Amino acid sequence: MRHSLRSSRDVIIRTPDLSQAIHHYESIMGFAIFHHSANMVGFETGSFRLYIESGPAHPPVFDMLVDDVQAAKAAMLAAGCELLEEDPQQPRCYVRDRFGLTFNLGRTAS
Repeated sequence: MRHSLRSSRDVIIRTPDLSQAIHHYESIMGFAIFHHSANMVGFETGSFRLYIESGPAHPPVFDMLVDDVQAAKAAMLAAGCELLEEDPQQPRCYVRDRFGLTFNLGRTAS
């Protein structure tokens, strides 16, 4: 599996106060908005894109692209990772590794 994961430039955080987060990252940090929807805002920071999603707060999630989400999830769980959240409609899932990092396993574009 080590060759099947590929990072994107996306980092995702979730907050219950989306408007305050938008103000902070746009006005204080000076990041430019490139995506805006009802529940998510994307900022261009230079080296990475920061997505702020409305919802219960959680630490940063690093976006990893895979050909087969279920196979990657199974391999990570077998290696001691914890499944935090899953959305089969996307398909994608959040997995925390044994060292505390959280990854979004999403499917590569075909």
